Formats: sequence, structure tokens, C-alpha cells
Amino acid sequence: MNSLHLKRYLLTGLLTFIPLWVTWLVFKFVLGLLAGIGAPLVEALIGTLALVAPHTADTLNTRWLTFSIALLLTLAALYVLGVVATHVIGQRVINAFDTLLARIPVVQTIYGGTKKLMAVLQHKPSGVQRVVLIEFPRRGMRVVGFVTRVMLEEGSGREMAAVFIPTTPNPTGGYLEVVPLDELTPTDWTMDQAMAFIISGGAMAPEALPATASAAARDDATSTSGR
Repeated sequence: MNSLHLKRYLLTGLLTFIPLWVTWLVFKFVLGLLAGIGAPLVEALIGTLALVAPHTADTLNTRWLTFSIALLLTLAALYVLGVVATHVIGQRVINAFDTLLARIPVVQTIYGGTKKLMAVLQHKPSGVQRVVLIEFPRRGMRVVGFVTRVMLEEGSGREMAAVFIPTTPNPTGGYLEVVPLDELTPTDWTMDQAMAFIISGGAMAPEALPATASAAARDDATSTSGR
């Protein structure tokens, strides 16, 4: 086997492995986050079990088993919470809980802001497309963003959009930009399509992108000057 074949096979193997690796990292992050929520309860249960059945507690106190139990407990709790939240009585309990948190200044800011963001991303806003392209971090470069709110600028009366720009391949972090509404480039993408585009690093992308407002303006100016 010559060096050319060796490099080709290594490159092919690397390109095959990277998607699996990125998928594993994302799932590891999400599963670890969920398991971390239930871990204190599992540790408390094992500690209580050790008082009456030390041998059984030692058997259960393994890393993979406690991880699995914590993950299952968290998923079960989320399922129960979803069932409760869809019923009238459950909604009243959640509203009472929201009212309680609203009285705690710092907690209310974090909890209320996060809850509003989740609600905004679940429902398409009226009069503006959710998934847009904006020129960031400089003119000529475009990124995918999600419009979370539209506001009016004092004095000028211009409509300004708050746009969340997630990072690649982990979309849980990102930037918040306030952009004039007329500088946004609307798309017909769904949230799922936009997230697939971001997580895949652009590999899962449409064949064509909509032209930006500045590009359309330049084309109009060019066509006008050419007459």
C-alpha cells in the first residue's frame, strides 16, 4: 500500500468518523445534563438503601448504573411534568409556581427570561419570519438567526428585531443582536431545517440562499445605472 492510498483511506475514515463523533458529543452533553438532574436523588436513595441493605447498595453504586437510573428518573419526571402541564389543574399549579418565582428578583429574571425564549421559539411571530439571515460579524458575511422580538426605536420609529444567533455545532450558546428589520433577509426555513443547518456546520443546507437586502439593493442600482 503506497502513501497515496494510505492518505486517501485515512481521510475517508476521518470523514466517516467525524459525523458519528459530533453526534455522540451532542447526545453525551444532553444525556449528561439530564442525568445530572436526577443524580442527587439517586445518591440519596442509595445512601438510604445502604442503611438497610449495604450489599445491595454497593452493587447499585456503580457509575454506569447510577447514570442510567438518574437518566430514567429525569425522563420520567419530565414526562409527568408534561402530562400535568397539559391539564387545567396542572396549569394552575404551574401558574402558582410562576407567581412564586416572580417575587424573587434574580431568580425571576433568569427563569422568566428563559421561559419566554422557549415560548417564543415554539410559536411563529406575526408579521415577520422566524428564521432569517443577517450580516454578521461584518458586512458580506451572513449567519442564520432566530427573531425573538420586534421593537420600535425611539425617535426614528424604526422597527428593530432582536435576533438570537446560535453557534455551531453546539447551538445552546450564541449571540444576541439588535438589527433593523429592513436589514433582515427572510427565509422559508423551518426551525428544524435551520437547526440541522447549524449543527451540521452547513452540510445540510438548501441548494440556494435568498439574496440579502443589501445585495438586492446593489443589483437594483446596477440595473438602473446600466440603463
